[in-house]
Amino acid sequence: MRSEENIACAVIISANSEWQIAKQFFALTATQRYPYGEWFSIYVDSQPTLFVQGGWGKVSAAASAQYVIDHWQPEVMINLGTCGGLGGSISQGEIILASETLIYDIEEKMGDPQEAIDAYTTKFDLSWLPAHLLQTVHTTRLVSADRDIAPQEVNMLREKFGAIAADWESGAIAWVAHRNHLPCLILRGASDLVNEMRGEAYGQPEVFQEGAKQVMQDLLQRLPKWLAIIRVHRPPAYTPPT
Repeated sequence: MRSEENIACAVIISANSEWQIAKQFFALTATQRYPYGEWFSIYVDSQPTLFVQGGWGKVSAAASAQYVIDHWQPEVMINLGTCGGLGGSISQGEIILASETLIYDIEEKMGDPQEAIDAYTTKFDLSWLPAHLLQTVHTTRLVSADRDIAPQEVNMLREKFGAIAADWESGAIAWVAHRNHLPCLILRGASDLVNEMRGEAYGQPEVFQEGAKQVMQDLLQRLPKWLAIIRVHRPPAYTPPT
């Protein structure tokens, strides 16, 4: 597959650890390079599917998402990855389908801070997805920031944003996809939990690694079903607000 060739679906995997798990899952021995990392294409559910390493954080996530759109022109984009769950609100390993993404580390001091938050909030039309598939995931808002969840912010994330989990990249990927009128699905699983006192993986990266392996294997095993649904029920194009 050439980097300029049109494809049906592009799967973006952000963090390096998640990307390595994906390569192991497919038993890959070689990948190709592009400015933001690696990529490869394989057949999933009889469909040629592009997998792209998007990079961690909002900068890499936005830049790589736009590169994928410009160079491969996918019909739909899927982001698979992990998130940190808020203890008591979600269980470790639970899969979230984002109905909305919100970037919470924007701090506007000169004007209306809510207006700034709203500007980078993306809502998804999931009405085209069949009910039986939605029953297999937790459909909810996913918030993101360029940092891990701070224990002292857990209550704020719950009360102010109605969050049950957070990550680093989903808000940027969703915003870029929607600005390009491209249908996008965000599927992430809780690799580890954070409560008001501590994060169970903080200082213990092996906890995250084990949780990430469980989540990514689960997501990749589910992927053929999602691609089959996309092929039959074409997702609607998105028209961003003016």
